[in-house]
Amino acid sequence: MDRSGADFFRVVDQIRVRLGASPVPVQLPIGAEEGFSGVVDLVRMKSILWNDADLGMTFQLADIPEFMLVEARASRERLVEAAAEANDDLMTEYLESGGLSEGSLVRGVRLRTLAGEIVPVMCGSAFKNKGVQALLDAVVMYLPSPLDVPPVEGHLAGDAVGLRRADDKEPFSALAFKIANDPFVGSLAFFRVYSGVLKSGDSVFNPIKGKKERVGRILQMHSNSREEVKER
Repeated sequence: MDRSGADFFRVVDQIRVRLGASPVPVQLPIGAEEGFSGVVDLVRMKSILWNDADLGMTFQLADIPEFMLVEARASRERLVEAAAEANDDLMTEYLESGGLSEGSLVRGVRLRTLAGEIVPVMCGSAFKNKGVQALLDAVVMYLPSPLDVPPVEGHLAGDAVGLRRADDKEPFSALAFKIANDPFVGSLAFFRVYSGVLKSGDSVFNPIKGKKERVGRILQMHSNSREEVKER
């Protein structure tokens, strides 16, 4: 939102027109470009203001600016209507009370997001770290966990196909999505675990090469720093 020409509502329209999706804002920006100072949380109906002094590491909740109250109330009503369509119970609550509780609102948005019916839309500034915490919270609240999706399908030895559920007791399976060279460590394989547990020193089957490979070390990456761990 801090870019020159940033327009939140134009992007929402582009998501609808160009991608054929059903975007539903769960936040509204307070200002834009150099004047971007925070967001309005339409679920809690509070504004979130980030601290410029510590580059957005801390924030505070405040009342919604008076000049945005009408727009915020209208946007929240559209959000509530979208959430209420998730199932009969939520629709009944909406019709009987004229709204949804905060918990019901979150549940409705999550259900419709998991069903692929709506796309929650948020805003922020990655450069100034404004909106990062709220975005991570939204990932937990609205997006599917590994238990919400079907078992992953992959290739086993001998061209066989196997299924793996997100469970530590399942055989280990993972996707290596990036290979990088580190001047101190050597070749690094970034991987996403789908099932099971991987320990340092384990040998795993590589279907691309058709053979097993030994995992020497496991590193947990934090931006440009790393921490050695024994298992993942």
